[in-house]
Amino acid sequence: MTKRSVLKDLIFKEIDELIIGSLGIVCFLSFFIGAVVAIQTALNLNNPLIPKSLVAFAARQSVILEFSPTFISIIMAGKVGSFITSSIGSMRVTEQIDALEVMGINSKNYLIFPKIIAMLTYPFVIAISMFLGILGAYVAAVLGGFVKPDDFVSGLQDDFVTFHLIYAFIKTFLFAFILATVPAYHGYYMKGGALEVGQASTTAFVWTSVVLIITNYATTQLLLS
Repeated sequence: MTKRSVLKDLIFKEIDELIIGSLGIVCFLSFFIGAVVAIQTALNLNNPLIPKSLVAFAARQSVILEFSPTFISIIMAGKVGSFITSSIGSMRVTEQIDALEVMGINSKNYLIFPKIIAMLTYPFVIAISMFLGILGAYVAAVLGGFVKPDDFVSGLQDDFVTFHLIYAFIKTFLFAFILATVPAYHGYYMKGGALEVGQASTTAFVWTSVVLIITNYATTQLLLS
């Protein structure tokens, strides 16, 4: 077993690389996708009988239910998943994993477990994504002259179901586990040389995306049907 002090340092290192290092792209995408959803909704509301508050309602539901937990996770599969696969795969190619085993260190505990624990903080990333997505929708809708501020706030509050947030974060925890384990598996058990590291990263991204989408479907069917 890895010493607790060493394990703690490894976990904080993984949080910095996997979570903190991904905040920039997550914040950027969330804000502008939220803005696009609001604009697209507003432009398609041609019927004067439909209240403008529906723009905020649609943006809220889109961001909370699917965009933030699912779309961002697909992006993270490319960024975080490729990083995990390539870093572990490189150690496999250069026989560093074999060296850890020779020294009596549990390589799975040393390399993979800290990544799984670090990814448990992933829901905080999704919470930030939700906030910025709705903020982007507000800025685009209000400053663009599509909706009045009061109407937008009213739309955000209309028919709000607390369970939708719970559902989104249940999905997020499942996605976090997938984002840590599937790429780690492909990196840990890869064979070959430097060329195969890149191939393993691509394969890991594809399979991570597939598992995420299937899990998303199953979770939605179980929790919302």
